[in-house]
Amino acid sequence: MKFVFPCKEYERQAAAYIQEFERYASPVNGAGGLENYLKEGGYDRWLQKILADVDIANIPEGRVPALTYFYVREEDGEIIGMISLRLMLNDFLRREGGHIGYSIRPTQRRKGYGARMLREALRFFRPLIGGPILISCDKENPASAGVIRNCGGQLEAEFYSDVFQGVIQRYRMDPIHDA
Repeated sequence: MKFVFPCKEYERQAAAYIQEFERYASPVNGAGGLENYLKEGGYDRWLQKILADVDIANIPEGRVPALTYFYVREEDGEIIGMISLRLMLNDFLRREGGHIGYSIRPTQRRKGYGARMLREALRFFRPLIGGPILISCDKENPASAGVIRNCGGQLEAEFYSDVFQGVIQRYRMDPIHDA
């Protein structure tokens, strides 16, 4: 498995990834808005958005800098998951979204990819944040909550979200201090 920064080479695989979520009527998380861009603006516009999300000095008001990656199985080039890592938080993300959003394609769930992807991403993401990392999930998604807990997340709050129209669980992952 490897993390791949989105590029033109993965356009077909990215479209197949999103189409699988549609076939399974499953919500898409952590995809940096890919599902919306494929419907409205196209993959090339999404790539421009992903690059703009990294341009810390020029982030539009109301947005935060973020890194989005494909989690690719090297043997066949299939995108197994996606993860968005937010380098800063605004008030909404601090309360409801957190630093990390992620997803695993429906046919690849329950195979350990979610925990593996999150654990590997935390290795390079923790030093960028330096402090506690917040991550949230829908209470109705116990698989995601399990992945977060398996990677060190501690439940910090549980509340109803008007935006997501459901109960959100917010987890906190404290920095790891090596001895």
